[in-house]
Amino acid sequence: MNKQILLRNRPNGPVDSNTWEMVESVIPEPKEGEVLIQTHYISLDPAMRGWMNDTRSYIPPVGIDEVMRSGTIGEVVKSNNHPSFKVGDILTGWGGVQQYFTTDGKGHFKVDTSMIPMTKYLGTLGMPGMTAYFGILEVGKIREGDVVLVSGAAGAVGSVVGQIAKIKGCRVVGIAGGPEKCKHVVEGLGFDACIDYKNENVSSGIKTHCPKGIDVYFDNVGGDILDAALARLRMHARVVICGAISQYNNTVIQGPKNYLSLLVNRATMQGMVVLDYAKKYAEAGMQMGMWIMEGKLKTEEDVYDGIDNFYDTYQRLFSGDKRGKLLLKVIEE
Repeated sequence: MNKQILLRNRPNGPVDSNTWEMVESVIPEPKEGEVLIQTHYISLDPAMRGWMNDTRSYIPPVGIDEVMRSGTIGEVVKSNNHPSFKVGDILTGWGGVQQYFTTDGKGHFKVDTSMIPMTKYLGTLGMPGMTAYFGILEVGKIREGDVVLVSGAAGAVGSVVGQIAKIKGCRVVGIAGGPEKCKHVVEGLGFDACIDYKNENVSSGIKTHCPKGIDVYFDNVGGDILDAALARLRMHARVVICGAISQYNNTVIQGPKNYLSLLVNRATMQGMVVLDYAKKYAEAGMQMGMWIMEGKLKTEEDVYDGIDNFYDTYQRLFSGDKRGKLLLKVIEE
């Protein structure tokens, strides 16, 4: 049987036990030109919360009674004359929160797991890594010597953003929650400093570690931390709006109060969605793969087991009880 997580109700605020339902169905058979994929891992991302809202966005919402959307990696276990994929191929794409699914292959890509584990293709070499790469290089337009501030610095995107900025010769300051995460950000990932937003005043921390101001702020959280960063911008600074996890469960969104800093400092604030860079994923993957092999880019996945644990694992996105890329192993062995 095939276990699937279906969206049953659109949450108003945080998700609850009525948001999803796990169901079992017969494993589907691939039609002509399709393959059947057995999912090994699914990606859990803060963006999932937004995908459940029936509002205008960069991607249509998940429909009621549809399989919950997620990035996946898995193995082709059956092919019905597919022109490109064969049994045994490992594919990454948007398979959703389920153990098996059929696809004509559109939006799926074959990856080589002989030297790089599957999990990396949902992390640094997947959507989070691509978001970090294009967000900091093409939107943030970092230059050697820039002062870069990164919120969510211990997370899947922020951890890669900061490391890329260090590779490019920037001073990098992170913001993370708790002394253990901050220690990891500095000692494990190589950031120059890290502000503990749970135990420090963020505005004071930014002033201490970025005394001359910020050239680039990469925002993953929004809210008060975004306001604190806006207050310390340098002339012609760039603010990259990647996410706002502090606001996703709010029914009323808190917008920035210090936005006039953009005017005073002739700065820019730009949103970015990784899907816009799909044609350049291969280029980014090759570069980041090289950095990984050279030991310049460290990666970390926080993996939990069992599709039955999807709800509890999802909650870790918002409780902060994770480090690095959050994944769920759904294959039953």
